[in-house]
Amino acid sequence: MLYGLSAEQDMIAQTVRSFVEKEIYPHEELVERTGEVPNEIAQHIKEKTLELGFYACNFPESVGCAGLSHVDFALVERELGRGSMALNHFFGRPQNILMACEGDQIDRYLMPAVRGERMDALAMTEPGAGSDIRGMKCSAQRDGGDWVVNGSKHFISGADHADFFIVFIATGEDQTDKGPKKRITAFLVDRGTAGFSVRNGYKSVSHRGYKNMILEFDDCRLPQAQVLGEVDGGFEVMNTWLYATRITVATMSVGRARRVFDYALHYAAEREQFGQKIGKFQGVSFQLADMITEIDAADLLTLAAADRLDKALPANREIASAKLYASEMLARVTDAAIQIHGGMGLMSDYPLERFWRDARVERIWDGTSEIQRHIISRDLLRALGA
Repeated sequence: MLYGLSAEQDMIAQTVRSFVEKEIYPHEELVERTGEVPNEIAQHIKEKTLELGFYACNFPESVGCAGLSHVDFALVERELGRGSMALNHFFGRPQNILMACEGDQIDRYLMPAVRGERMDALAMTEPGAGSDIRGMKCSAQRDGGDWVVNGSKHFISGADHADFFIVFIATGEDQTDKGPKKRITAFLVDRGTAGFSVRNGYKSVSHRGYKNMILEFDDCRLPQAQVLGEVDGGFEVMNTWLYATRITVATMSVGRARRVFDYALHYAAEREQFGQKIGKFQGVSFQLADMITEIDAADLLTLAAADRLDKALPANREIASAKLYASEMLARVTDAAIQIHGGMGLMSDYPLERFWRDARVERIWDGTSEIQRHIISRDLLRALGA
């Protein structure tokens, strides 16, 4: 169990925090105002990350990357959480699922992704199948040695900048006692493939500039070589490589909450009302005490879950707990920070209203709070045979 960070881990956190403050913060107002990340800024961030040696730091040394532990990478994500999602996207953390690449896929997808030459995007969610992955309708049918894909995906983050996509598609159906059960396969799909298109998605109040896109397949023909992992083995690939994505939401929620807390703390120490600093009023000081306690608790809960992964211990429930608590903590902290600032907290002249809007999506993506509670309770009850 973690009770403190090593000197090296402190250095990792400080390095990334300094990077975010220097390379991300200065561009946030522009992105918030325009909803766009200019290409020159995106490339600058990517180049600086490569120079720093942190690009694809979530990948092992065997492919030329930093090979950070789960705890180390959680610290990286925590500090990135302080900045704009639209901008820190270019810090570059390709999907670990690319480690499932084999043969020619390694040189076409894996290696270019970790070198920063090609960007990827993960596509699972569909209009009628959010958290219900087995309910997806986007399907692929065999035709000779190829697969013909029809259907759509939505809410696909990073798709506007992606060169290729990791798409989970239904490739069959089994009849079970509980009804039909979809078989799922992961495919690698290049932008520009005939029958495949990417278009703008919905306008979200959270994380402006970090767009969600819609993918459409219309008789899109994919050769067998584009299958990632085994045919009908999508869940195995998913469970092997995507198990820790919820930790990213938790760690980023902690980082963002710490930035919000800093605004509230300094405001409480400087703002005067009725002849004294507002931080001296119990109604404000107790809110600050509650905020930092919750932030620290979420931080430790998240790092403990990452530590279990490093020790190869079961961590599904712990990861769900971290994602649930940290995302809901962020909502409470941003709300309290606005309350401390009063009316000014809601003005767009200050960044708090942005953090307040951004916080809302954290309880939805990568598994809603309800899904996390289901995972936690199922894990507890299953041990008792219930």
